[in-house]
Amino acid sequence: MKAGIVLFPGINRERDMALALERAAGRAPRVIWHTETDLDGLDLIVLPGGFSYGDYLRCGAMAAQSPVMGAVRAHAQRGGHVLGVCNGFQVLTEAGLLPGALLRNATLRFIAADATIRVERNDTDYTHRYRAGQVLRVVMAHGDGNYYADAATLDRLEGDGLVAFRYCDAAGDVSEAANPNGSARAIAGILSRNRRVLGLMPHPENHIDPLTGGTDGLALFESLFAASYA
Repeated sequence: MKAGIVLFPGINRERDMALALERAAGRAPRVIWHTETDLDGLDLIVLPGGFSYGDYLRCGAMAAQSPVMGAVRAHAQRGGHVLGVCNGFQVLTEAGLLPGALLRNATLRFIAADATIRVERNDTDYTHRYRAGQVLRVVMAHGDGNYYADAATLDRLEGDGLVAFRYCDAAGDVSEAANPNGSARAIAGILSRNRRVLGLMPHPENHIDPLTGGTDGLALFESLFAASYA
């Protein structure tokens, strides 16, 4: 599996993401400038975190109109993998590749802290190296991470098994207290209908080495690259 990372103006997590991808795949990913439209030869496109276009208008709204996003949309329609983390998740919803929207945190404050999330299913290309129900320690750094969708959309996501990760406490229990940004149904990450596109608010790429506080995020990237050879 060959990976590429899209670089929008204002993005600041591309190097962290590149390290995670290289550790899992054994090769450096290609960096894709936001004006590029040729994604030939790539299997995985990653939209990393940061503040694309300074988060003007709405988070991810301007990046969603970048030339590269037409190619990303075509890649997804062909069944290619697309991973959007934090601002990347916001871009995916603004571009219509995933349903719903990311609103201001319920506290109206920027959150920079560790969080715990629960793996809702482990039979996807992104999660098969985890256990279903496994609790992961990950990093949050966002002001607009409050996932919102209407009741019908939320019911569809639940019914189709498209909720990939959910905020929880250390024991795996979901509660209002364990939902740091107020996301609907404590949703931290969702999948597209074909389960090839994943939007995730916390940062798995920041927990791939014991020196950074943990390795719970590494299996997500290892799952992806192992899936390509299955």
